[in-house]
Amino acid sequence: MSTTRKPNVILMLIDDMGYKDVGFMGSTYYETPNIDRLAGQGMVFDNAYATPNCAPTRATLMSGRYTPRHGIYTVGSPERGQANLRMLVPPPNVEVLGREFTTIAEMLKKEGYVCGHVGKWHLGEGELTGPEGRGFDLNAGGTHHGHPHAGYFSPYKISTLPDGPDNEYLTDRLTVEALKFIDDCAAKETEPFFLYFAHYAVHKPLQAKPDKIAKYEKKPAADGQGNPVYAAMIESTDESVGRIVAKLDELGLSGNTVIFFISDNGGLGGYAAEGIASQDVTSQAPLRGGKGMFYEGGIRVPMLVRWPGVVEPGTVCDTPVSVVDFFPTIQEAAGVAGGQATQGLDGESMLPLLKQTGGLRRETLFWHHPGYLEGGKGATWRMSPGAAIRHGEWKLIETFETGRLELYHLPSDIGERHNLAEERPEVASELHRIMLDWRRNVQAPMPLGPNPQYDPSLG
Repeated sequence: MSTTRKPNVILMLIDDMGYKDVGFMGSTYYETPNIDRLAGQGMVFDNAYATPNCAPTRATLMSGRYTPRHGIYTVGSPERGQANLRMLVPPPNVEVLGREFTTIAEMLKKEGYVCGHVGKWHLGEGELTGPEGRGFDLNAGGTHHGHPHAGYFSPYKISTLPDGPDNEYLTDRLTVEALKFIDDCAAKETEPFFLYFAHYAVHKPLQAKPDKIAKYEKKPAADGQGNPVYAAMIESTDESVGRIVAKLDELGLSGNTVIFFISDNGGLGGYAAEGIASQDVTSQAPLRGGKGMFYEGGIRVPMLVRWPGVVEPGTVCDTPVSVVDFFPTIQEAAGVAGGQATQGLDGESMLPLLKQTGGLRRETLFWHHPGYLEGGKGATWRMSPGAAIRHGEWKLIETFETGRLELYHLPSDIGERHNLAEERPEVASELHRIMLDWRRNVQAPMPLGPNPQYDPSLG
């Protein structure tokens, strides 16, 4: 096979996998030997970011644009939780990625790539807005649903994935579909492929194979991680990664395939420490908070890239990167010249970081969420309307209900325990100015005003 042909691209997106849920990020309870091996063969990003929850990350990743551009900033309604606990009226939320936004698959398909989608889509459904309508030649398992409603064991009742034998495990089945796609592409020999493998795992419901659960029931908890079912789900996901890499080796494709591995948001942990009623499934300590929050535990995620001959094995990058950077990175990796459809991308190509030839031009990453995310029972929120930015070593969080600002110096306070907004007002003011300028530039939607149903006595 010619080494000058365009590289194959595999993008693995794991659902709800926390920053510390893999061995290469420090877990000793979860067992992820295949993912850890992959990390050692490539570059680990220890300041990688997603959005606080599922659909916005997927839309941002696929389009290369921040949430205010495509309008998907939450899952479902932004009016989550009890109406009388919401101080503000959120703006409407978009649930389907608009066709005016080019996807990674649509961009690559024009360059001769065969594009396969396996797993969770969550951005629409059918011939217009499902994967089959957004540049993918294969859609195995992608619908508008955000998790497997019928569970992880067949019958799955997923419209784009025929049921398998009773009790077949979804993570295994999706792996088989991905392997078939790679085999089919390899048989053609002439066309590069793009595989977007977006596992439903390790999203709830927590369901795993009984033998794996039994294994972890015998294993002592470590560093706050000790849920046997969740650990078993992670192990099955790790085995899936191992099977994909083994298939590339078997077919002689490893040398010309770039693999991206990342999670779509933080893990389900850190809630109890914040007084939030949602269940802690895992621990991301020392990060604060979890999925659905602007604290690092909600948006900082595990990430690695393996690209033989391009990425030096065993390297670590501490430059902040984001899911918004995947579109331009894959575009440049595939040698695709920018066109009208890709103008206005908010992300920046990570190739200088991967090749260790330079840094990124930007200094700032942005998050915007003008709606609510409930935090289980009671008057608790994982998220109320607000925004956040990371600017160099600093991070600022703004709460729209009260105007409160939180300022953290992440290198010295990764756990975000010391709000320096009052001690360093000049830094807080400058970051807030940058945030406000960005909001005006992207026309970020803001809450529509006070909620007449709000009852302050319940807060």
